[in-house]
Amino acid sequence: MSKALLGVLMLLHIGGCASVRTLDAAKPGAPVVYSGTRLDWYALQGGCCAQDRFGAQPPRYPGLDLPASALLDTLLLPLSVLTVLGVGVQANGGL
Repeated sequence: MSKALLGVLMLLHIGGCASVRTLDAAKPGAPVVYSGTRLDWYALQGGCCAQDRFGAQPPRYPGLDLPASALLDTLLLPLSVLTVLGVGVQANGGL
C-alpha cells in the first residue's frame, strides 16, 4: 500500500465516515438513500442543523470524506432502497 493512500485513509478515519455515522444514528425520518453523501454535501453547503436532520454530526472534513461516503453509499444502495420500500432484510452470517 502506498504511503499516500495510507495517509488519505488515516485522514478519513480521523474525521469519521458520514455514511457510518448516519447508519448508526437510526433517526426516524432521516434520509436513508445516500445518507452519508447527503450529510457531507449538507455540511459543505453550510447546513446548520445536521443533528436534527440526519441524526448525526458531519465529519470534521466533509470534503475529504465525500468520495469515500459516495462509494460506500453506492455499495449499500440496494439495502438502502429496500429499507425505504419497507422490505425487511434479515441477514445471518459468521463462521
